[in-house]
Amino acid sequence: MNLEQTYSNAIKQEAKRLGFESCGIAKADFLEEEATNLELWLKNDYHGKMSYMENYFDKRLDPRLLVEGAKSVITLSFNYFPKEIQNKDSYKVAKYAYGEDYHHVLKSKLKELSFFIQNEIGEVNGRAFVDSAPVLERAWAQKSGLGWRGKHSLLIQKNKGSFFFLAELILDLELAYDNPFITDHCGKCTKCIDVCPTKAILPNNTVDGSKCISYYTIELKEEIPSSEKGKFEDWMFGCDLCQDVCPWNRFSKSHSEKKFNPHPDLLYMTKNDWNEITETAFKQVFKKSAVKRAKFSGLNRNISFLKS
Repeated sequence: MNLEQTYSNAIKQEAKRLGFESCGIAKADFLEEEATNLELWLKNDYHGKMSYMENYFDKRLDPRLLVEGAKSVITLSFNYFPKEIQNKDSYKVAKYAYGEDYHHVLKSKLKELSFFIQNEIGEVNGRAFVDSAPVLERAWAQKSGLGWRGKHSLLIQKNKGSFFFLAELILDLELAYDNPFITDHCGKCTKCIDVCPTKAILPNNTVDGSKCISYYTIELKEEIPSSEKGKFEDWMFGCDLCQDVCPWNRFSKSHSEKKFNPHPDLLYMTKNDWNEITETAFKQVFKKSAVKRAKFSGLNRNISFLKS
């Protein structure tokens, strides 16, 4: 076994110890195929008001522009499928936001993995990314063999589903690279396309982000268009519809990360409770949650829209 393979095996073993579901490694290179896709996606205004998506076009496609001398992209997945879901008589929150903000939880684990690499291998330069920088994480996940991208554009892992976060470590270290995942196991299934009430999932494996319920309830800072009234199916923060109907998610197993467990009140609050929620209660239920991104005013806007 060569040194690169030894290092890769050690990194994957440590990632597993830290609770990551999967770990794949790809050569840090230019994402040629993604360049055309990203350019077309932006040209069609599928990013809506998310103007930040237009920034750092070159960096999104080439990790060597993010980390000098980058040689490897390590992609990791972390399960967030909950043991329990919200009361049926409730406005709904996407499952990824039930517990503490995943950005902080995963960043902490990536720091531990980086520390392990420094200790075991030596001086290695790199950066950690958790969905908050110009990294095309799903492309790298597929390139490193973790899974394929479904029609809803999310990464699906065979026998695991899609309810997981992705994170990356970009390093200036040569490693053994995994084979890309090239088979699409969605076949002729269109359940995610059919279930989307705002028709955000297009037939050509593309998502019009400007029509997604998650976009309207989280990213959009102005009033939600009246043309979308009656389409949100009680989702007040994010949306899981396309994942909930995906046949591959029958393999989803509940996570074991305590920090992703929800505040007990979240599971049992009714629509009436949400209609009367105070800012104090909002801060209590979502103390460390990603829902704080929407702020109290944003959540109230969403609830008002659902009621009208």
